[in-house]
Amino acid sequence: MILQQILRLSSIFRSAVAIHLRRNIGLSAVVFNKTKELDPVQKLFLDKIREYNTKSKQAGGPVDAGPEFHKDMNESLARLQRAYGEGDLTKFPEFKFE
Repeated sequence: MILQQILRLSSIFRSAVAIHLRRNIGLSAVVFNKTKELDPVQKLFLDKIREYNTKSKQAGGPVDAGPEFHKDMNESLARLQRAYGEGDLTKFPEFKFE
């Protein structure tokens, strides 16, 4: 009788320890992956995206866009305003539901 209770408690203890270890291993794997150094290609890709982002903020629009691009964009915006009415076409429309 006592032996059965000890075996039952040991199996409960074993399962609790197994769950605890499984959770800790899962958490440590996530932390390890975040601290792991990026692949060189991934790092280069992210660096180029960040560089483009800073350049576009400084330029106030697309990077390395010449006067031809701005002329085409202004013509397209004027054509769209004639076709779809007045308003600012560079902003997302606001919808109001009543």
